[in-house]
Amino acid sequence: MSYSLLTGATGLVGGYLLRYLLEQQQRVAVLVRSTRLESAVQRIDTVMRRWEDLEGCPLPRPVVLEGDLCRADLGLAATDQQWIADNCDSILHNAASMTFREDKKSGEPFRTNVDGVRNVLSLCRQAGIRHFHHVSTAYICGLRTGVVRETELDFGQENGNVYERSKLTGEKLVLADDSLDKVTIYRPASVVGDSQTGFTTSTHGFYLPLQLAHVMADKVPAELMGDRFSKLLGLKGHEGKNLVTVDWLAKAIVRLVARPECHGTTYHLSSPTPVTVVSIQAVIQEAIQKYSKRNTTRWPTEQELVGFEALFRQYMDIYRSHWRDDPIFDRTNTDRALPDLPCPQIDHEMLLRISAYPVKKNFALREVNKDRHAVAVRQHLEPLMRAATQRTDTAAPDSSLALQISGPGGGQWQLLTCNGEVVGAKPGLGQQETGCIYLNANTFSLLQEGRATVEDAIDTGRVIVEDCDAAAHDPLGILQTLVSSSRREVPANTA
Repeated sequence: MSYSLLTGATGLVGGYLLRYLLEQQQRVAVLVRSTRLESAVQRIDTVMRRWEDLEGCPLPRPVVLEGDLCRADLGLAATDQQWIADNCDSILHNAASMTFREDKKSGEPFRTNVDGVRNVLSLCRQAGIRHFHHVSTAYICGLRTGVVRETELDFGQENGNVYERSKLTGEKLVLADDSLDKVTIYRPASVVGDSQTGFTTSTHGFYLPLQLAHVMADKVPAELMGDRFSKLLGLKGHEGKNLVTVDWLAKAIVRLVARPECHGTTYHLSSPTPVTVVSIQAVIQEAIQKYSKRNTTRWPTEQELVGFEALFRQYMDIYRSHWRDDPIFDRTNTDRALPDLPCPQIDHEMLLRISAYPVKKNFALREVNKDRHAVAVRQHLEPLMRAATQRTDTAAPDSSLALQISGPGGGQWQLLTCNGEVVGAKPGLGQQETGCIYLNANTFSLLQEGRATVEDAIDTGRVIVEDCDAAAHDPLGILQTLVSSSRREVPANTA
């Protein structure tokens, strides 16, 4: 089984895609950029810990490749480029800049949504990847009205903003690349939080007027802001916004990715029942009144109100084109492929739940993982991975064993063996391992620190050895070697 390379895994949609792909036991590698606060590994660990808190158990980790969409060769190390060529047969490109106003200094959103796409396509050509899954947006239709077909792309339509223009350009680049055998396009409508929990990390689209109302709630009563919301945007209230929940969206994409017969097609991942602006307005008002701790009952003076309205217009002007009556997004392909996965209808109760989450969190939606311990397993295996890249043909391993460690700091590796001894390691799982060792990161730490023995861990089920060829491997001895060698370099040419 080959790997799929996922981009944008630390965003709202990407985090759900990663979760559901791993739940389906798909082999996933993620391309992630380090930030000033977190390494690439730590950023993914933050995402995975969120799901572990929800599930109440440690979860497997993907292969993490540090890179940057906006750099040549995606900023990947040469060894990682080679790993992708050897192990990946498809890309799920989900990363995007949600900038609605062009930033001349950074070049966004075109730097990510156009140049980034070019860089990913270049990687595909270099690595021989010929299956491309591209997350676009339904709003490439621009200011068109009426029915927008899944089969339609560029009608010379006027774009509502630079984000829509950048995404249209990016999608056209993907479809025009003749090095690809199969291109599958996913066009989501406006994405909101989880249908059950309301979870979100987004402050775009639907969330901007909600956030502005929350910020001004200590100065302007919610009922007054709610009453003026649509009027300030020049709306009458009957206009419909096509909202889809992130959990349904990600499930739909993962379902389609897993079915080869569905590839090579474009899908509008939209709702058959848009939500009216007047309904959104009522929910925003109710959410602020019920859940914001900033509520005021003081009625502002007319002069103050004019100032607040000017501030509201200033921030909302960027999104003015987004807050229009959405066209009808044709769902022919989506309905045919996913008859048993209908888009949930967002009623008042669900939208209130979705609104309550960020308000209760005071819009502090991004978590940062500063736990350096989370990378301990990876660091522990670095000597073995260096040994694997430095080996000569005369000292080639004769077999391999899979190692899967779930939980914080975990991952997937091939343990390379020669005469039953571990002589190297590679990230990810291969095609012909003669067995697998499963454990979680907490058990690994206990073993490494000498607070538990390998024998006891196996006897109590904390370490699971599966399909291991006893003639080729001694899993107990291999694991004992691993946990006792954290400070010992592995010779590069050990026979």
